[in-house]
Amino acid sequence: MTRADGPCCPDVDLDVGVPDPWARHGWLLAAVWLVFLGFPASSVFDTTVGQPAVRVAGLLLLVAFAAIYIFAFMRSQIGVHGGWTRTRLVSVYGGFVALVLIMALLWPIIGAEVLGVTAFLASLAAFGFPFRSAVVGVVLVTVAGAVTLVVTDSLDELWPLLLLPALIGSFGLLLRRMIIGDERREALQRTLAVAAERDRVARDVHDVLGHSLTVVSLKADLAERLVDIDPARAKGEIAAIRSLTRQSLAEIRATVSGLRITRLSDEREAAVAALRDAGIEASVPDDYDIVDPAHRITVAWALREATTNVIRHSGAQRVDVAWGPTWLEVTDDGHGLRGRREGSGLTGLRERLAGVGGHLDVGEGIPGRSGPGTRLRVELP
Repeated sequence: MTRADGPCCPDVDLDVGVPDPWARHGWLLAAVWLVFLGFPASSVFDTTVGQPAVRVAGLLLLVAFAAIYIFAFMRSQIGVHGGWTRTRLVSVYGGFVALVLIMALLWPIIGAEVLGVTAFLASLAAFGFPFRSAVVGVVLVTVAGAVTLVVTDSLDELWPLLLLPALIGSFGLLLRRMIIGDERREALQRTLAVAAERDRVARDVHDVLGHSLTVVSLKADLAERLVDIDPARAKGEIAAIRSLTRQSLAEIRATVSGLRITRLSDEREAAVAALRDAGIEASVPDDYDIVDPAHRITVAWALREATTNVIRHSGAQRVDVAWGPTWLEVTDDGHGLRGRREGSGLTGLRERLAGVGGHLDVGEGIPGRSGPGTRLRVELP
């Protein structure tokens, strides 16, 4: 829904920074229709022969009508597209009332033919009122015109004057409804885009931090055990932790900015090192070229998530990794799922795969002493 259809906001000036050209130049469309004031002007000339003062008064009233109409229309477009304030509402509704009063003053001069200008009232209501008021305004203008023609016994002769406000008002309301629908759709698309980007960042941060912190934790435990018996190696593990944390920080920054690219070769080496540090025997292929280049980034992400899950949750002693042009399979001899719900890591991986037309299967892996193991298989198109 546009801001025009909400409640009146505080009386502050929102003119500055309104980007929609309708708010600044929509009055040009309204000005074009002023040519139709030529018909009541002609009626003024025809009915005021020999009455120059009355003729001048009638023409001045039409000029005032045109000026007020343009002013009210301009204010209405700023309100519709830039937000309503009390001042703008007063300007628009007050302008509408002023136009009705000018019609009343013209009535003694040109009679029922003054109803020809009701098209302008319907236009202002349809295009310039807050939407709910616009519907009421168009209906009131049309009904009031019809009642006036009936009361003055002019319906048979001047009934075409009712067509213009009815047609212009209906067209304006339909156009407004279409614009509101488009704005709602665009707002929904923006909301979905923000949600998708939020999910991407959350998923990528989880993948980066989950893997890195798991490895850091393992290396920290190892360094703690080695600090007394092998200080040199403990120092090396601490240096590796420092390097890994710096790398993770750079990856987080790249992830947030949407620039992160995961390479399969890097993830393969990281997986082998992490599994070795965790004391898990691993068989990981090194023939990267067999994987379709279009899928290597996705396979790399999947390998990272699978490795993190094995180290954190499986209790496995052995892991076998295999891949092909459009698939990846990671199998371990750990506890297995055993009815446990999948965590956010696998959920994020499923979402990532769904985005590229792939899917994830999770089942039993290599039977071992601690359970049936787990098999994670990624299939890509």
